[in-house]
Amino acid sequence: MHLRKAGLSDLALLQHWDQQPHVIACDPDSDWNWEQELDRDPVWRKQLIAVVDERPIGVLQIIDPAIEETHYWGDIQKGFRAIDIWIGESSDLGKGYGTTMMRLALDQCFSNSEVKAVLVDPLARNTRAHRFYERLGFQFSERRRFGDEDCFVYCLRRDEYEKTVC
Repeated sequence: MHLRKAGLSDLALLQHWDQQPHVIACDPDSDWNWEQELDRDPVWRKQLIAVVDERPIGVLQIIDPAIEETHYWGDIQKGFRAIDIWIGESSDLGKGYGTTMMRLALDQCFSNSEVKAVLVDPLARNTRAHRFYERLGFQFSERRRFGDEDCFVYCLRRDEYEKTVC
């Protein structure tokens, strides 16, 4: 698997993935505005497509929440990254792709020595995602509302990440 930058050529695929029931169940109210966002390249964000055997299987986004323009994470200090991730087709679930995607994303995040922790915010009702992040070493931090959504915030600190890669 490798990660490549998402671009306008991925628009139809991302819109298709956004309509999949398992994707909607994890992020029911989000409109990612792919038409506009794929054409932007802000310094605070990376949008990446995961590719296996030349076939796109998922998407992830890495942001710097301290400088992200919507302030989704609120007033947060420097040194954090936040990740959103999903597998596009349900037939690709349960094959370890999500784990590999997250490991590649975490490697990118922590390759910057200023990053001290990575955040994720699965829906509070998404117990499958909770177990997934916990297996990767994330620790539950708090229950929090983001807009209309009730979420759990998980955090993976650099020292915990380094234990898993050494």
